[in-house]
Amino acid sequence: MTLHRTRLLATLLAGLATAAGASAQEKLTYLTNWYAQAEHGGFYQAVATGLYKKAGLDVTIKMGGPQVNILQLMAAGQADCIMGSSDMQMMVARAGGLPVVTVAAIFQKDPQVFIAHEQVKSFEDMKDKTILIAPSAQRGYWLWLKKKYGFQDSQTRPYTFNIQPFVADKNTVQQGYLSSEPFAVQKAGVKANTFLFADHGWTSYATTISCMEDTLKNRPKVVDAFVKATMEGWKSFLADPAPGAALIKKDNPNMSDEQIAYSVGKLKEMGIVTSGEAKAQGIGTMDVARVRQNHAFLVENKLIEAGKLKVEDAVKLDFIKTTKVLP
Repeated sequence: MTLHRTRLLATLLAGLATAAGASAQEKLTYLTNWYAQAEHGGFYQAVATGLYKKAGLDVTIKMGGPQVNILQLMAAGQADCIMGSSDMQMMVARAGGLPVVTVAAIFQKDPQVFIAHEQVKSFEDMKDKTILIAPSAQRGYWLWLKKKYGFQDSQTRPYTFNIQPFVADKNTVQQGYLSSEPFAVQKAGVKANTFLFADHGWTSYATTISCMEDTLKNRPKVVDAFVKATMEGWKSFLADPAPGAALIKKDNPNMSDEQIAYSVGKLKEMGIVTSGEAKAQGIGTMDVARVRQNHAFLVENKLIEAGKLKVEDAVKLDFIKTTKVLP
């Protein structure tokens, strides 16, 4: 009887410990900037392989999309942190009055590209072409391209995230994401050249972890754990994307294995995650001098009023500096 009671007590204590462990998992919701895809792979990988759970986190990844205002949803408490398309986007939001702070940037190179038909060999060859860009680009990289290459606003037409106008007209150039639209153009049988802005002087970081200032103040340990586990997730995803890819396809059934493989290949080939400062400082790193350069671009182009924003208010690098997950 004594032995039976001892075993029963041990079982009860084990159950209580399990329950306590479950309740200790800190919940965090991360909202992406688009439908689930390989470009979000490290986050899904950290869920799939238990990296977040190991870090004491219960993380939910929510998809964004073309009609989803992720900044608005985070401000309304629907997400703890979001995937900013760029550090510049987040600085503009901060200067506009939203207390958002960027703590890491996964992509050392912004994957924004122009796609042109095969006869176009350089940006200079695009000066007489019709260029399809999204309206948001008019307040971003288009300002840089105009100054550097002499493009004119009169060349532009709206890009509607449909490649058919480009496919049908050899006199057009269109925007794209390195790991996405070039694949669709290739599948359509069109011979085209891709021009990565980042390899021509565009310094924007991309795919950020950006959170409300109150979240950083009230839950610093949770944010720190999330940042560290995420970078481990990205390292794991680039080595073997299968676990994360399975969750990506679950969230976005339209995503094919072929597209994921192409995207991962391009991320690796072009060093989108692992190049630059990430080689020595780790995945997700940000350099404050480069952030200041991006801030200066925003001020120069009147996207932020001079004196309106302090860089140190918009970007907090304490978490990523102590992470150092080397590629």
